Amino acid sequence: MVTLNRITTRTGDQGTTGLTDGTRLAKDHPLINAIGGVDEANSLLGLVRLEAPLSNLAVVQNDLFDLGADLATPPGSPWEAKIPRITDAQIERLETWATAANSDIAPLTSFVLPGGSRAAAWLHLARTVVRRAERDLVAAQHADATRAWNPNCVRYLNRLSDLCFIWARAANDGGKSDVLWVPGGAT
Repeated sequence: MVTLNRITTRTGDQGTTGLTDGTRLAKDHPLINAIGGVDEANSLLGLVRLEAPLSNLAVVQNDLFDLGADLATPPGSPWEAKIPRITDAQIERLETWATAANSDIAPLTSFVLPGGSRAAAWLHLARTVVRRAERDLVAAQHADATRAWNPNCVRYLNRLSDLCFIWARAANDGGKSDVLWVPGGAT
């Protein structure tokens, strides 16, 4: 689908970047921030894969590429039929994984601080980066209320951040090694 023979194109030297249909937007445009946030979350999940043996992470990373392509392809674009859109099935898959992963974890009795194991700490960081991408996407939607946005994109990011939290607890020995919040300070 994609052939890249040249990486340095100089097309962004004036502070713009292109969408799939050739539309140029400022690099600080809310939509570009959202796409960048999704890319950042994907890169961080690549690091998580080094620490956490979660076979589903490769699927999630591919989904995040789909999500970025979804955002970069305006409705009505000539590329629209060739670009994958985030679907209900992808969201349902995250929900299934979250339910399965959470079934072996004790219920929370306190808020959890990021930490515990290295894998859990990376997953908590991934969770916060995914949440930021979600906020950036909502800001882009507010900045362009006339665009026909795929509502599954925000839903996907929302479920993924939940899943990262559950995976972090699983990485902390099923929640047994979670670092719990102590109101008022450490004891």
